[in-house]
Amino acid sequence: MVLWTVCIENAVAGDAGESVLGAGDTLRIFVYGHPDMTTETKVSETGKITFPLVGEVTVDGLTPSETERKIANLLESRDILRKPQVIVVTASLQSQMVSVLGNVRNQGRYPIEGKRSLTEILAMAGGIIPEGGELVTLIRTDGNKFYKEVVDILEMIRTGDLSRDIDIRSDDLIYVERAHRFYIYGEVQRAGVYKLERNMTVMQALSVGGGLTQRGTERGLRVQRRDSKGNLKEINAQSGDLVQPDDVIYIKESLF
Repeated sequence: MVLWTVCIENAVAGDAGESVLGAGDTLRIFVYGHPDMTTETKVSETGKITFPLVGEVTVDGLTPSETERKIANLLESRDILRKPQVIVVTASLQSQMVSVLGNVRNQGRYPIEGKRSLTEILAMAGGIIPEGGELVTLIRTDGNKFYKEVVDILEMIRTGDLSRDIDIRSDDLIYVERAHRFYIYGEVQRAGVYKLERNMTVMQALSVGGGLTQRGTERGLRVQRRDSKGNLKEINAQSGDLVQPDDVIYIKESLF
């Protein structure tokens, strides 16, 4: 009776956001008052399970609740049981998976059980690593065509606009972009490659590089930048100018 109560509570809790079943899913099936019919079974590649006294049952594309009703109807229509009470619990959902790649702590495939949002899946993957950027790309298909959507995670959190926290579907691909970077060399304390923060100015970039050396000067700052066609250009820069992705900042040596 305790086991039956737990099964009912789990089924009620998950009913609002059930996932459909598919090949590879493992199910536990209980029939009230008939412990001998308790079964653990796996959905075959053809989308079927085997249940005592009933035989093969096609469950591919059904939710656990729909599967419960189907098995109950079969038991009753074949005069095996009168008004059977069936509970189906998903032990594992191998058919409902999402792929998470890129700059997250744990890349891989993760199961979707019920309703899951983009941020929930990112949390399951361990979150975005320091090298990761603020843009997350979601790729999904309707069976005929692929669709791409880019979500600005930082902007979503700053504004509190969770309408962009997309509900994830099975077979979605989530890719976390690498953070934009900039390069700084010449007369700075720590020349190198650094993560580009949003709205970073040239002066802020200099501070990230540890500031100027004793020989360095802010006069005649040079920035190498590629235009929309990929051509490399060198421009004069002011300390208040915004740094662009992949900018190369050069600090000249003072002549005095």
